[in-house]
Amino acid sequence: MTLSRLAPRARRLFSATAVVLSLTGAAAFSAFAPQAHADVLDSIAKAGVVRIGVFEDYPPFGSIGPDMKPQGYDIDVANLIAKGLNVKVELVQVTGDNRMAYLVNRKTDMLLSVGHTPERAKVIDFSKPYAPYELAVFGPKALTVKNADDLAGKTISVARGTLEDLSVTKAAPKSAVIKRFDDPNGAITAFLAGQVQLMVVGNDVGATILARRPANNPEQKFALFSSPDHVGVNKNEPRLLQKVDEVIARARKDGTMNVISLKWLHAPLPAEL
Repeated sequence: MTLSRLAPRARRLFSATAVVLSLTGAAAFSAFAPQAHADVLDSIAKAGVVRIGVFEDYPPFGSIGPDMKPQGYDIDVANLIAKGLNVKVELVQVTGDNRMAYLVNRKTDMLLSVGHTPERAKVIDFSKPYAPYELAVFGPKALTVKNADDLAGKTISVARGTLEDLSVTKAAPKSAVIKRFDDPNGAITAFLAGQVQLMVVGNDVGATILARRPANNPEQKFALFSSPDHVGVNKNEPRLLQKVDEVIARARKDGTMNVISLKWLHAPLPAEL
């Protein structure tokens, strides 16, 4: 499976893992070893600015809008964090290849859309989850599908050889008909054309499709695989991490985070997040 056949989130996960695995022993972690520094929360307060690394090619989490300004789920969360810290926000555009280096080299104070992995946990710390990332089953609202058992007898499109393919193959009953396509676009086109009843894609891709309001009126049915997004910060920054967690907890409690989820993912924030 080539990188070109992976969804944007999967390519970033793959690239980050490959970087870590390409290094061995002490060299792997010395490359990311934090240097002596002042407390980051104090530095942010003194500067009056928090620098937050975001993707600008990852809709609906981050992209460039018609006004040529960044927009998306992560942009709203970045503004929310800056407000909670009582400072201005500076959005730093990052890529899957450079963002960990940007964080540990202190070109950013934190990163958004970071999935928790054992490899990453050795070099950075994670906030409480703030956004769902799921591989999910999508289908027309008129079709009742609540769990894997309901896939029995249904036709489902998926990109061949992807994590989506592996997940639905493992979960679906034997009577489900899984139609595999060479790339995600083929799977999506088949679903929108009515050639299959359901499709399996990431909720980021699904949200982009839902925003176009296709004729078959689709919705997210249920998740097959979940890897929530966290805020990533450098290790040994407990005050900053605590403050970010407080902002997230408050936004969840007062409903702000659910509003952001509905706005960009067209689905409520999962209760179990």
